[in-house]
Amino acid sequence: MFGFTENLPPLNFQGEGGPQGFSVELLRLMAAGAGLALELQVLPWQRAMQQAEAQAASVLFSLTRTPEREPQFQWVGPIAQRRILIYRLASRPDLKLTQLADLGDGRIGVVRESAADRQLQAAGLKPGAQLEQGLDDATNLRKLLAGRMEYITLLDWAAAWNLRQLKLPYDTLHAVMEQDTARSYWYGLRPDADPELARRLQVELDAIKRDGRYERLRLRYFR
Repeated sequence: MFGFTENLPPLNFQGEGGPQGFSVELLRLMAAGAGLALELQVLPWQRAMQQAEAQAASVLFSLTRTPEREPQFQWVGPIAQRRILIYRLASRPDLKLTQLADLGDGRIGVVRESAADRQLQAAGLKPGAQLEQGLDDATNLRKLLAGRMEYITLLDWAAAWNLRQLKLPYDTLHAVMEQDTARSYWYGLRPDADPELARRLQVELDAIKRDGRYERLRLRYFR
């Protein structure tokens, strides 16, 4: 079985020793339990999708499950909830954003051309004015810590992970708003893949969640 993913730490990323992350380790446990050999690659997202489409026994992850994507995959999961939150520094209780209309002169850091960026622009926020667009979460977090903007939008897992890289606790940030919490991350198999493969992987994932391995793994990446 082939697994294709992108750089989205801490769920999946290219580490020094190869593919790493919560979703990567979870899939390895699932494959091992199902008796499946697994080869993993971390690629730019478009290439990851192309490679997954070209391989019959392939898994693409971490996928946000949406109505538009529903018929495009056989779904195994969920891996984890997808919680995109807007944060401020805990040291700035004077910032009291509760709705985007109240942002005023404040600025929100967001990864350029991300789903969160598109969503905020659709809500009427302007790049260069209310939106401080950065290359990645780590860059935006450093800007927030340096006082170059008031807020930042982050996946809660990414917030915890990037703070740990800076040796800072999660409570350095304080969530002021939920931007998008309605979806979850899943593994996706091709719609024409053997349904037995999807079933075996789902059985293993369910077992991992029941016996405590899922929670132990989660705490290594998000606490």
